[in-house]
Amino acid sequence: MAGLAVVGGHSILPPERDPQTQQQDEAGFPAGAQRRQLRCAAGDVSALDAGDYLVVQRHGLDTYTPAHLVDHVRNLRAVAAAGCDRVLAVSSVGSLHTELAVGSILVPDDFIALDQPATSVHHDARSHIVPGFSPEWRARVLGAWRGHAELAIRDGGVYWQSNGPRFETPAEVRYLASFADVVGMTVGSECVIANELGLQYAAVCIVDNLANGLGSSLLTPEEFAAGKAANAASLHRALRSVAAELAA
Repeated sequence: MAGLAVVGGHSILPPERDPQTQQQDEAGFPAGAQRRQLRCAAGDVSALDAGDYLVVQRHGLDTYTPAHLVDHVRNLRAVAAAGCDRVLAVSSVGSLHTELAVGSILVPDDFIALDQPATSVHHDARSHIVPGFSPEWRARVLGAWRGHAELAIRDGGVYWQSNGPRFETPAEVRYLASFADVVGMTVGSECVIANELGLQYAAVCIVDNLANGLGSSLLTPEEFAAGKAANAASLHRALRSVAAELAA
């Protein structure tokens, strides 16, 4: 088994699978992958095996788990048990600044998750880690994306993890924008667990919407869905190439 796991969220929610073969739609990501159960002490995780890499949908393949209930420990322990040593995280985010437009990609170099519930693999001093994205792996991910992505890419920035599952209020967005560039609901906690497990971790954030109050009108669920749909085809094309390169 190759060492790469792609862990995605809204941006790579799976398209319809053929109920007879359980194969992934060739138009989506990953193309032609087979379902596989990853087993570990924390519980089983359904994944898609693309041959050279695994794909885990952090929100679940069959039923949707909202962000505040995602079990990052189970997801990442499962990919580690399957032989993966590095994670490419793909995250749908809201932009906190109008110049970072819908359709942009940001590869963050830091995050803020101070108000999140404590999440740890351990229950002893091993949890006292210094968290962060893996610098060398992040550089490799950034280089691969620059070679394949059709969307504008920004190197560096701060990801703010909000509690979710709701979107932020305009007043909250104004506050967050003083400290961060994008807002999401999962990457900070997921990164911490990857750090604890010794997995290299880097994130690619796709701007699917302007954060609430940043546009000409308040954000709606329909606007968020439309942004995802508009970005999906080019994102999936890039992911197929990038994942294959990073798995090598």
